Amino acid sequence: MSTPTVPEDGMRINKYLSRAGVCSRRKADTLVEARRVAINGEVVTAHGTQVHPGDTVAVDGETVGLQEKEYLVLNKPAGCITTVRDDRGRRTVMDVIGRGYANPTGLAPVGRLDRDTTGVLLLTNDGDLAHRLMHPSYEIDKIYFVQTKQPVKPHQLDQLRRGVDIGDDRPARAADAAYVQPPQKDWVALKLHEGRNRQIRRMCDALGHRVRTLDRVQFGGITLHGLERGAVRSLTEQEIADLRNRVSP
Repeated sequence: MSTPTVPEDGMRINKYLSRAGVCSRRKADTLVEARRVAINGEVVTAHGTQVHPGDTVAVDGETVGLQEKEYLVLNKPAGCITTVRDDRGRRTVMDVIGRGYANPTGLAPVGRLDRDTTGVLLLTNDGDLAHRLMHPSYEIDKIYFVQTKQPVKPHQLDQLRRGVDIGDDRPARAADAAYVQPPQKDWVALKLHEGRNRQIRRMCDALGHRVRTLDRVQFGGITLHGLERGAVRSLTEQEIADLRNRVSP
């Protein structure tokens, strides 16, 4: 893959930082406001500042450059944490895909899955797309299969749809809830549009259910397509286009 270049007529600094895999464009504006970005050694103070061919861009004194975009899906195994690196030495999803600390393209997970939650996890260095996919205003579908220790009663599915109190400032609810394979009632499919910390486990706890296994089977229309646990693949051009369409303004 060839490294992308800055157009002759320039590129806005926030777009450059997003294309460099540093952060989303919105976050880039925040970095500029905090005077953490420099071009050719000069601190950037305006959001609309242009980067031109041959310019050197640095964030917090560290040079950054444009990267070829990567879009991956991992079938996340249990027992690893969803982060780029971990100061405590725990296994991360980057270790699973063979990147570890060698991550030259700035690849990062899109959102988080709990350590023992498995399934669909997207990774990309497209900061803009990642930011939009995680923003609640776009209501990206996330579908989970949940196995509980005891059968979930039909009225409890209704409760999950209406919302349950998990101790936050507002109830948590599923966009939809159904049995995975009726009449079996200890496997439930939940569709979420939000992604609060340990949300499904907390919702089930609120109804008196312990979660045995939790597997995300879909994120924004992306599925595993038979991908084995712990394996990773690149998204197809169509899958990337579909994701972008879901978060287009």
